[in-house]
Amino acid sequence: MSSVSEGRFLSSSVPFLTRPPRFATLLTDDGVPVEAVYEPCTAGSGAAETGAAGTPADTPAIVVAHGFTGSADRPAVRRAAQAFAQRAAVITFSFRGHGRSGGRSTVGDREVLDLAAAVAWARELGHTRVVTVGFSMGGSVVLRHGALYTAESVLGDAPVRVPAREGRTGSAGAHSDAVVSVSAPARWYYRGTAPMRRLHWVVTRPTGRLVGRYGFRTRIATEEWDPVPLSPVAAVPLIAPAPLLLVHGDRDPYFPLDHPRMLADAAGPGGAELWLERGMGHAENAAEDALLARIADWATAAPPA
Repeated sequence: MSSVSEGRFLSSSVPFLTRPPRFATLLTDDGVPVEAVYEPCTAGSGAAETGAAGTPADTPAIVVAHGFTGSADRPAVRRAAQAFAQRAAVITFSFRGHGRSGGRSTVGDREVLDLAAAVAWARELGHTRVVTVGFSMGGSVVLRHGALYTAESVLGDAPVRVPAREGRTGSAGAHSDAVVSVSAPARWYYRGTAPMRRLHWVVTRPTGRLVGRYGFRTRIATEEWDPVPLSPVAAVPLIAPAPLLLVHGDRDPYFPLDHPRMLADAAGPGGAELWLERGMGHAENAAEDALLARIADWATAAPPA
């Protein structure tokens, strides 16, 4: 699943906390190199049992999935990582086509493999409980990952509850124990707001992809989805029994409130917790420190599936 080589990225802005962070290049199941950073929890637990990698086996790990045009070293991602590290170990990474990762962005499709590699790395480092937290595009990815990768999934065996057209299966150890999706869309191809119409121009037009590459450091694939991946609203019912938290701002300029409400309805009674945040805009850039702390508290306290 995740062939790992370790080293230090030349210009990372990751701060040193209690122990030095670890830098690695993960190899996804389809062979794309993905940059990743591991930061230990800053709340000491010296008496805790340690796993094989020298990390507390009972300390949860939060894997952060950034939004489109983000990366592991963007200030908003670093701020989220620092907030989460006060309560858990944290892995940040750059999706394919972003930052120093290889490949090209498929805007939420093959990115599920990048997330799976990061989750598997967290378990290799000794963490028995791993929570995924995704923002915007990353929010849609954690939902599909939660549906496609389960504790019962075995590499090469298609989970019976996932549509066969997805063509991907959950590798052992790549599943999440709880899922947090922030500012995610409910459905694909949404163009109902001006920011989403601009995003579609960036993704679908040659000139737009040049803007993405040189203006936003994001390399975008030219191929259309084939097949169209499982939509977020279709993925949500498949995440249970893992706990699911949906977070959305009431001033989100990209996705109005019908998106989180559709996701919550799809989860069914008791299937998801929904936080509608007053005054919040979109994704990691709009998430205030107090909200990040609340998300971390939920992630570390959520009961296991």
